[in-house]
Formats: sequence, C-alpha cells, structure tokens
Amino acid sequence: GPSKGDIRDKVWAHLEGSGLAEFPRPVRGRIPNFKGSLQACGSIRELGAFSRAREVKVDPDKPLEGARLAALQARKTLLVPTPRLRTGLFNRIVPPPGASKEVLRICATSRGVRDYSVPVGLDGKAQVDLVVVGSVAVSEKGWRIGKGEGYADMEYAMMVSMGAVQEDTPVVTIVHDCQVVDIAEELLGDHDLTVDYILTPTRIIKTNCKRPKPQGIIWHKANVFVSYEMLGKIPILKTLRDREKQMGKDVTLQNEHPRLANSTRAAELNKKEMAENPQPQAATGSAQMGQPHVESEPLSPRLEGSGTITTVYVGNIPPSLRVSELKSALREFHVTPFRLNWQGAQHRAFLDYEDKVTAERAVSSLKGLSLGGNTLRVELARNQRNKG
Repeated sequence: GPSKGDIRDKVWAHLEGSGLAEFPRPVRGRIPNFKGSLQACGSIRELGAFSRAREVKVDPDKPLEGARLAALQARKTLLVPTPRLRTGLFNRIVPPPGASKEVLRICATSRGVRDYSVPVGLDGKAQVDLVVVGSVAVSEKGWRIGKGEGYADMEYAMMVSMGAVQEDTPVVTIVHDCQVVDIAEELLGDHDLTVDYILTPTRIIKTNCKRPKPQGIIWHKANVFVSYEMLGKIPILKTLRDREKQMGKDVTLQNEHPRLANSTRAAELNKKEMAENPQPQAATGSAQMGQPHVESEPLSPRLEGSGTITTVYVGNIPPSLRVSELKSALREFHVTPFRLNWQGAQHRAFLDYEDKVTAERAVSSLKGLSLGGNTLRVELARNQRNKG
C-alpha cells in the first residue's frame, strides 16, 4: 500500500493541480492552505468542545488562521506553538484591551505571534481544553498525516508531559475535503497524534477514534528520531529530557539504546578488521563515505579481491533529502558502509558492506528510520536476498 510519503505527494499534487491551493505556495512541504479554509475554520464554533473550552491551542499554520480568530473573538485564551519550538513551547496571544475586529485579525496571524504574545514554557500553568492541528491528510477514522517533521506530535507529547492536556482533551484538524483519504492503520506509530474531529468546507466529521494518543515523548523510538542534533536545536526538548531523567524515567535516545550499543561494539570490531584487511578502492560511479558522491547505476553485490561485498538497498528516499543527511544517520547508528552509491533522483541508495553479518545488522538498525518525512525502506539488495 502507499506510504505516508506517497499520500502526502498525492495530496499536495492534487491541491496544486486542481487550483485549490492558496498562499503560501507551493504547498508541497507545508501544511497546505486551501480555498475554503476560512469557511472550514468557522464551523469550529458549532462544536460543543469549542463552546466549553476556555484555553485553546492552535498550530501556527496559515489554513488554521480562521480557528485562531474564532478563539480570540470568543474571548478564549489562545496558545500558539513557537515555530519549530526553537525559542520555547507556546506563545499566549494577548490582544490589547478593547481590541477591534481588525486588531483581532492581526492577532490571529504570524504578526500577532510576534507583536501580541507572551511566551509560555514548561512551567507555565497551561490547561488546554481543545487542540487544533494542521494536517496534510486525514482519514475519517482519525488517522492523521502531517508534513513529516513530527512537530505536532512532539508538541502534543510535550503538553502531556507538562500536564497541559488530558486523555480526553479533544483534538481537531481542519482540511479540504480532498485531504480526507483512506490511511492504513499500520502506517501509524505510537508517537502519531490522532484526531477526534475533522472540519472541512462542507462537513464536520466526528471520528470516534479509540486509538490512544501519545503519552509523552517516546525517547527511544526511531520514528520520533530524537537525536542529539534535535536536542541542540530545541532547547526546551533538552530541558524536558533532563527533567524526566531526574524523575527516574527512561530517556535513552535510540542511538544510546542497549541494542544499538551492541552494534557500536560490533562496529568497532569491524573497523579493526577493516584496518587489518583493507578493502579495495570504490569502483567508478560509487561514493566513499566522506567523499563527494556521484549518481550512477546501482552497484551489484559481487566479489572484489578476496571478500564478498554485501549490498543493502535503501528506498523511499524523499526528494528533499541530501546525501549528507543519510550519511549522518548512518554514522549515528554506527552502520557506516565502506562505500555508498547515492541515487537521489531515483529515491534510493545502495550501501556496500564487507560481509553479510554487518549488512544484516545495518538493516536491523535502520528498520523504521524516518528521514525527511518518509519512513525509509531498508533491506538486502534483491540479488543478495536471492543468494541467501
């Protein structure tokens, strides 16, 4: 069946091709804005969950601007996540006393976050009664696909950790009708946020979703892919990890996990063996790790010198991913091949290892890895599997 990346690509292409896409363009790579978004947002007023809510969290995406305005017009406390969480968790939008309709409209935009907000950190006493998130695609069962960076899932998990949401806090998403599609449940991970209501320009859909929502940051999961690099970019994430560690929770990152620690020791032995038995130089059309890559035809597993090369196939690579990002992930998981054949235009790469044991360890370590919004397909190259 289609992957999350396939579904995103199809939705983005349809919105652009059918003339439904609105500013900012192109919508690819974004939570897409669409014609009728204000109408869809306006129907949030018909939800009892909205009427009862005193504090509403709405993502900063353009198609949700009408929902932010509705919350401000109803005199509710509006929380907007800091873009990419770089400077904190939330901004509380505080309109000036006696704000006119025009000022409230400004408060609902990105300018409002800049000019009319105060930051809310992990110690803030937020009690969110309703969560509104953007989506690229969503199913009537409540399965949601975002743009692939995981920030909405992470924001919700952080709200759980700080006690800002409860198990029964409703989650709403607002999309065009064409974004409501079939999504296989097996595409969802434990970290994926589901929704209770879907608002479109023509419908209000109650999903009756029973799948549990994330219960906090899942530090060790590959799909969330919390890395040291991410901790460096998101200071509040590092603060949360330190706090949970002090509370006695397991905050082991995936690349610190005992399973991968064994891989680390094995990789060190590998390096020693490779130093004692140098591998031949890469053939023309391949790329040594750390050297400029060259796009070429796939390398076939074959005998070179006295050793058998085992090749791992990596597929479903997103168009936006760079070879340097894949190399970084390989180093982080301690499964660096002695040669990498990058074929980004074909959305794939081939990793050459000096023996089958090392290659199989790489497949095991990289299984389920998500980069650039796509879950990579990782397996032994086809002719290598046939040999086995």
